[in-house]
Amino acid sequence: MTRATKRSPQFVISERPQGGEPLSAVFHRVAEQLEEEEAEVLSVMLYGAIAARDEIERAMTEALGATGWPLTWVEGASCDGAALAGVQVFAASGWPVTRVRLGNRVVASVFEDGGARHCLLGGFGPNSVALRAPAQVQQMFGNLECALDLAGFELGDVVRTWFYNDDILAWYSDFNRVRSEHYANVKWRTGSVPASTGVAAKNLAGAALAVAAWAMRPIEGIGRAFELGSPLQCPAPTYGSSFSRAMEIDSGGWRRVLISGTASIHPDGQTAWIGNPKKQVDLTMEVVAAILQSRGMNFHDVTRGIAYFQHPLFLPYFERWCDARQLRHLPVVFVHCDICREDLLFELELDACVKSG
Repeated sequence: MTRATKRSPQFVISERPQGGEPLSAVFHRVAEQLEEEEAEVLSVMLYGAIAARDEIERAMTEALGATGWPLTWVEGASCDGAALAGVQVFAASGWPVTRVRLGNRVVASVFEDGGARHCLLGGFGPNSVALRAPAQVQQMFGNLECALDLAGFELGDVVRTWFYNDDILAWYSDFNRVRSEHYANVKWRTGSVPASTGVAAKNLAGAALAVAAWAMRPIEGIGRAFELGSPLQCPAPTYGSSFSRAMEIDSGGWRRVLISGTASIHPDGQTAWIGNPKKQVDLTMEVVAAILQSRGMNFHDVTRGIAYFQHPLFLPYFERWCDARQLRHLPVVFVHCDICREDLLFELELDACVKSG
């Protein structure tokens, strides 16, 4: 499993274990693709069992070398019992990459594509895991803004976030409250809150949450980023969630659509098809397809995705949907976790990319 065949200088490698192979094989495939493209790693998102940390780290270091990039590692359980659900590596070829450190850890990578400066950040959390969860969110935002400032960006430049909240169902309303309060005073460059994903996952630090983000700042007005509406769903802020359904980045000769974590939700914001995983998968895919179509794209333009399943038994519904449309090749990692509502059984985030013009 690799990224889409329509290549751009900034791309994503998606890999997951195949047929019981050793963990090392997954990371060696990543290394081979990076070498083939003469590319540098921008950021890594790893979904695997924390109990297998030593084994996974050995395999990753053997293939990719010491970690010198932002790493967001969460307990994204596999749907087949494997120690590693998958890994996604954001990379760039042909552009110089600058690293940003907080303490002794690389937390951000910055590059320019001719139309904009981009900053990919990862592995953020609070300084103190002893704080109550809402306070940890506030502290996390402080760390994120510090890293953005060091990189020459502001929180208002962020166009995409990933929130992995430990035990999300127990405190999602508090999380939304703190996020909304923090966002209220931000002047967003796009005029809109970022696209986002919010699901349940533990992290290596034992913190209430782990966070990754993508910020973008146009160069002399050449590049741009803007919110995309969902033709089949209402804006998420309508029911109290501070994120946009999708964002588009038009820069460096490419248009990238970043679709937020999307689930089976009616236009009025209520959960649709409660208790029916097949129908929830079908509706989610219909909603995502409508966003892609609104921008002249389709599933063949997809460059990365994560499919989140409340239970591994729901994976076949997604696979059958893809098989019926000859889309089994999609570069998607499958993760078993709780979603932000107890009655949501499936969630999908996708990125797609086509040439501008």
